[in-house]
Parts: sequence; structure tokens; C-alpha cells
Amino acid sequence: MSLTKETVESRLQRALGRLIDHDGYLLEKDVNERSISHRLAIYIEQEFAGWNVDCEYNRDQHDPKKLGIRSGVVSNDDLTASTVFPDIIVHKRGTNENLLVIEMKKESHSEEAKEFDRDKLNAFKSELKYKYAVLVIASNSAKLPECEWIE
Repeated sequence: MSLTKETVESRLQRALGRLIDHDGYLLEKDVNERSISHRLAIYIEQEFAGWNVDCEYNRDQHDPKKLGIRSGVVSNDDLTASTVFPDIIVHKRGTNENLLVIEMKKESHSEEAKEFDRDKLNAFKSELKYKYAVLVIASNSAKLPECEWIE
């Protein structure tokens, strides 16, 4: 079942709204990204019945997920096949049905770190065939995080 970008975007916005309503405290207290991603994944799961929603999932069917991306520091020009752990994915486990990949960054992170996540998201789309990819940038306040969709 293929979903349009508008549908996926709308469902993600509802999940983000629930995150703010129920867990805005986590943003205000500047907790670790993983804690915020975990809570967001719970709300995303409510929006995508019939899909698996996983955090830090590193499998491409039976093999570890690998992308040809710059390892470590963004300024490194050497591309390597690096094992990756996306923050949140919406997919069907054990298949090639990859709907949505999300990387989350706090607003306070460097632009270099955000750019590295954008590179990863582009690679998820081109190499692992995720239909949609988004960088979610959360602030240190209980306001709706910004979403940068990778086209």
C-alpha cells in the first residue's frame, strides 16, 4: 500500500503534535535525542497501522544496513560502506517496503551535523529505496519541530 507524501506528512505532523502535547517536557529539559526519538516513534506507530515502526533498526532484510556515505566527520571525502542506524523508520520488516526514514537533530546541533544527516537521508532514498525521508529538527521548547523533507 503506497501512501502519498501529503498523507505521510499529515500523519507525521499529528505524531509530532502528540509528542509536544504529551512529552514537551523532554524538549524543554534538553534530554538526549534518543529519548525524544523513542517517544516520537510511539506516536508515529499509532499513525501507520500495518507498518512496522522501529528505532535504530540496522537491518536490510537479513544483512546490516549499509550506505555509501562519508564516515564520521562530514569533511571527510572518502566514501565507505558504513553500517547505519536510522533514528526512526516506517517499513515492513523482512521486505523491501521502506516507506519513511527519519533522522532527528536538536536545533542546537551544528550545521555540519545536520548536513551529515541530510547526506544520510539522501543515501537512504537512493540506496535503500525509502520512499520518503525527513530531518526533524527539535528545539529546546515545546513547539512543533521543524521538518525538512528530502526530495
